[in-house]
Amino acid sequence: MKKKAFKLLAKMNKMVLPSFTKQGLDLSKASKLQMAVFGWKLYVTKNALD
Repeated sequence: MKKKAFKLLAKMNKMVLPSFTKQGLDLSKASKLQMAVFGWKLYVTKNALD
């Protein structure tokens, strides 16, 4: 059940949140909001793959 929820969240993230890798964002110059979004997407993706 948990994995299905994270897979659904990952699909929603892909549709709603921006892709910083496609934008070529340098993480050392990212704002706190950008880092928070990046961390959230990383957390969801990690849990969806487990």
